[in-house]
Amino acid sequence: MLADCVLGVHVAIILFNLFGLVAVPVGAACGWRFVRVGWWRIVHILLLAAVAAQALAGRACILTMWQGALSGGAAGRAPLIARWVARAIYWPLPLWVFAALYAVVFLYALALLWLVPPRRPLHRTVIQVRTTDIKA
Repeated sequence: MLADCVLGVHVAIILFNLFGLVAVPVGAACGWRFVRVGWWRIVHILLLAAVAAQALAGRACILTMWQGALSGGAAGRAPLIARWVARAIYWPLPLWVFAALYAVVFLYALALLWLVPPRRPLHRTVIQVRTTDIKA
């Protein structure tokens, strides 16, 4: 059951990353404000950086390793939906293919950070009111 939880977190992160890669350019074109929220964009770029760094270092994703260790390699006994999800996200390709793909995706996200920059937080403006301006 813990392996399924790790798989669920893994899928959520993948969906978050994919959503950001599509939502930012579409949202910029459509004027959606949330695609310029700074903390959201930073979380997105940091997750993509972590994925790319692990792959470029020749390591499998830590969530993949945890799920494998927790399931004990018992994919045949996993529930049907878990097997389908696992097949969708775990492709039997060499690690260098993933490293190249993740590096390109990370560079694309960096380009989006430049092309659709997050907006700066609004600073509070102090309005000074003179007592002579207030009429009783």
